[in-house]
This record gives sequence, C-alpha cells and structure tokens, in this order.
Amino acid sequence: MRLVDSHAHIYLEQFDEDIAEVIARAQSAGVEKIYMPNIDHESIDAMLELAEKYPGYCIPMMGLHPCSVDKHFEKQLYEVEDYLNKGGFCAVGEMGTDLYWDKTFFEQQKEAFKIQSDLALKHQLPIVIHCRESIDETIELVKPFAEKGLTGVFHCFTGDVKQAEEIVAMGFKLGYGGVSTFKKGGMEPVIQAIDLEHVLLETDSPYLAPTPNRGKRNEPAYVSLVAEKIANELGRDVAEIGEITSNNSITLFTQK
Repeated sequence: MRLVDSHAHIYLEQFDEDIAEVIARAQSAGVEKIYMPNIDHESIDAMLELAEKYPGYCIPMMGLHPCSVDKHFEKQLYEVEDYLNKGGFCAVGEMGTDLYWDKTFFEQQKEAFKIQSDLALKHQLPIVIHCRESIDETIELVKPFAEKGLTGVFHCFTGDVKQAEEIVAMGFKLGYGGVSTFKKGGMEPVIQAIDLEHVLLETDSPYLAPTPNRGKRNEPAYVSLVAEKIANELGRDVAEIGEITSNNSITLFTQK
C-alpha cells in the first residue's frame, strides 16, 4: 500500500533516540514520503539535518507556527524569507491562527499569516495551515489569497461539512489525521461528504496519535490507521485510499 504522511514533526526531540527505527517502520508501512512543517527558528536546524539525512523522503517546509508568533514575529519572518530565497522547500508552513492556546497575539498571527501567504505566492508554493479553534477566521484570511491562485491544505481538519465545502471550493485540501479516528472526533460526516480528491492524510507526529494508539507518541507509520478509518467509513479498499491521497500530497507539494 502506498501512503504519504503530509504533516509530521519528526525532527523534534521526542524522536532523538530512535529516528532511524521510526523511519524504518514508516517505510515498512508503505509510507513513501514524509513532509515536515517547520515550527519556528529553533526547529530549523534539526529539520534540515533530517532532510539532508533522508533526501527526497523527509521533505522540509519553511514557515512560522502561530503559537510561536509574538510581538517580535517580524524578525522570525525575515529568517523564514531568507530560507525561502535559498530554495529547497515544498511549502510555506506551518502557519496559521490559533485561538485555543492563547488569544494574546491573534492580531499578530493574522499579520504573520498575510505576510507568509504573500511569500508563498512569490515563491509559487502552497501553504500548510494550522487553524485550531479558528477555522472560520482562517477561511476569511485565505479568501483574498486563494483568488490570487494560492493553494494549500488546512491541516488537522476538525471542522464541519459546511466549512469543509468552503475550503475545497477555494481550491484547498483537507488534512485528515488522528482526530478522524477518535470515537468523539465527529469527522464522519465530513469524510462522507467530501470527495477524496480534496484529501491528504497526516499524522502530526508526535502529537494526536490515532486510535488505538491515542495518548502515545505518534509516528508516520500510524498514517495507515487513518487510511483504514477512511476506508471503513466509505466502504472502499484501503489501498485505494492510500493511492489517491498519496497522489494528492505529492501533486500539492511538488513545484510546478
């Protein structure tokens, strides 16, 4: 079975002791690529080191996570821009908004979103969006950029069918991860309603491990559990789910 993990932070310290084994398990599960979103300036070196160690397999993005946005966010975005100018990145991300953890810097998050969206358009790259407790606000932020041709994915999508339909109408994808396997995740109506051509699979490792591994460290091999959940929900073959969603990820993250 072909699989792609479209969103994994496997460069974080949670993987320091066994990254080779984590990669080996992913490969054994059929995972043919792992896309790595950046978080902030502190994560760049570890991410690029892993990308260099596994070229073409662990593929880096460049961006500033909304939870790392503070009053000095512009300084970090200059660094993001410098790296994007050097090239070698498949997307701008992880970027977005977050009203779950802290609302203090929401205005700065929106400004950082706009700046990074402009950078993505300039470099002809998709964006990878974090939008925890802020899907509607983020859809409104995306609209003017989508009209200019910007594409990307709403990662770890946990919204409703109406929000999902709005997102795909803008030409954006939905990232399905561990939450879609949770008993009270509430993702079944979305899985039923949205055509698979709009869907990417992800783990968000080391976070949000899918059932039955919920609460443990997540890893890319577990993306197979997300594929199985969708296959069961739709009554389709799991290999077909893997094939379609893998092609979607590779198409989105490969520069035209």
